[in-house]
Amino acid sequence: MQQITNDNLVLIAGASAAGKSAALRNLVDQPGVVYLNCEAGKKLPFPNKFQKFTITDPYQVLEAFDAIAEGKLGNVHTVIIDSLTFLLDMFESVHVITSPNTMQAWGAFSQFFKALMQDKVAKSTCNVIFTAHTLTQLNENDMILETKVPVKGSLKNNGIEAYFSCVVAAKKMPVKKLEGYASDLLEISEEEQALGFKYVFQTKLTKDTVHERIRSPMGLFKTSETFMDNDVQKLLNHLHQYYA
Repeated sequence: MQQITNDNLVLIAGASAAGKSAALRNLVDQPGVVYLNCEAGKKLPFPNKFQKFTITDPYQVLEAFDAIAEGKLGNVHTVIIDSLTFLLDMFESVHVITSPNTMQAWGAFSQFFKALMQDKVAKSTCNVIFTAHTLTQLNENDMILETKVPVKGSLKNNGIEAYFSCVVAAKKMPVKKLEGYASDLLEISEEEQALGFKYVFQTKLTKDTVHERIRSPMGLFKTSETFMDNDVQKLLNHLHQYYA
């Protein structure tokens, strides 16, 4: 029986300039990291030795997973898709808008994402990290502001987050608001104290964020670990320990 889920699958969601890409800086054994750049080749904000590929057609992401599974890219332990938002926008630009049958193309859009998540990602033995941009909108039915990853087509019904068991929110937080959340996962440096803010991952909902789509397996994070360093390697270590 084939593996049908990937325990080391994470979605890092957040607004622009919230520290999503910078959170990748401490990944270990960097030649074993495949970085799929879906944002027009935009440079990462730190020096690295990732295997970097600029994606110009979404189907290249599926090809990348096949190449990794076949060992064509060496010993790969982590795959990064940065970002899922731009990847899906790219599909619309490349394959939907240009199609003579847009209804059929939107069906292909949905099937592409399902093939990515339910086949390539689910069967992968690598850590798989997605980044995505969030949007805060008014839910007119409930008259509340919701923060979520925007998506078009039939995928909008369930939402992108439904395909992930671990969704953390990248945020820029005032240091004062982090008081009371001391843990081994959160270290506030002298520079951050002086600046008065810190880039973090929010791992659990709070009373102020009940309408965000943060989620994680039961018991993965304690209440004291509601905020942690924006460090993907630290997050992966925590996940590996949990599933072990």
